[in-house]
Amino acid sequence: MCISTGEAAFSGTILYCGRQHHDEHGLIHVLGYQNTAVNLADGPNAMLLHVPTRHLTPCHFLSAGRSGDVLRRMVSAVQDAAAAADDIVWMGAEPRAVQVFDHDVYTVLLADDPTAVPAALSQVPPHRRPDLDPELLRFYAEHFPDHTIVVCCFDNAEARRAKPLLLWYEPLDPDRLTGPALDSHTGKAPDLDAAVPVDHWVLFSTDEAAADWGAPVEYSGGVRHSLRDFLPATVIGRHYGDGETLPNGDFTISHGDLLSGDPDRIERRQPSRR
Repeated sequence: MCISTGEAAFSGTILYCGRQHHDEHGLIHVLGYQNTAVNLADGPNAMLLHVPTRHLTPCHFLSAGRSGDVLRRMVSAVQDAAAAADDIVWMGAEPRAVQVFDHDVYTVLLADDPTAVPAALSQVPPHRRPDLDPELLRFYAEHFPDHTIVVCCFDNAEARRAKPLLLWYEPLDPDRLTGPALDSHTGKAPDLDAAVPVDHWVLFSTDEAAADWGAPVEYSGGVRHSLRDFLPATVIGRHYGDGETLPNGDFTISHGDLLSGDPDRIERRQPSRR
């Protein structure tokens, strides 16, 4: 459930998107992403995520520190709630230069204009520097013109040690929560006409829900306060897998539907065709 710049296999993906009112940053969305990656390319590889915001900097990325299991704890909360219920029916800006920085095991590139990424690859260490197909970058430029593109460069050994990728942002639409889930593991632009296999946990949260909404998440005592401020108390979600295929696209839900607490209201949405 992601786009890679070269051949790769991704499994056990967890995708999280939360909406909250932060004491310092106001109304924000928080994105969480984690998977098991196996690089099948001859050299370094990268995964690309399109984030629905016009403004991202390295300061928007959250360190998981020793709490590398925060997303798995959200999954466990949903699983435990489902088991317990078994017997119940129930701001415009001009394109900026590409920003390049290290985060966990990745060298990350942030770009308003995806076609500017190749010129910045020289700043990526050689052992992480991927080959990028210009067609893939044109796809992002054409289909996600208002988004920030996140390119996470890795080598195979490092990817296996990756902690969850966590970041916050000011969303284009505060009342629409979207998790990037377009699929293509060949280095080419995704086929929007394809049905793709899925192996994902998809989770959402809001801090405006009723007291009995969702499944409560139990975090370890070692979660730092700076990270805990961005994590949800409760989540809803569901697993997509067991041989299931879906049209290629992202997972999304309106805030109104999210407040209902019904994970069946999660939608699969494709980008606008241009």
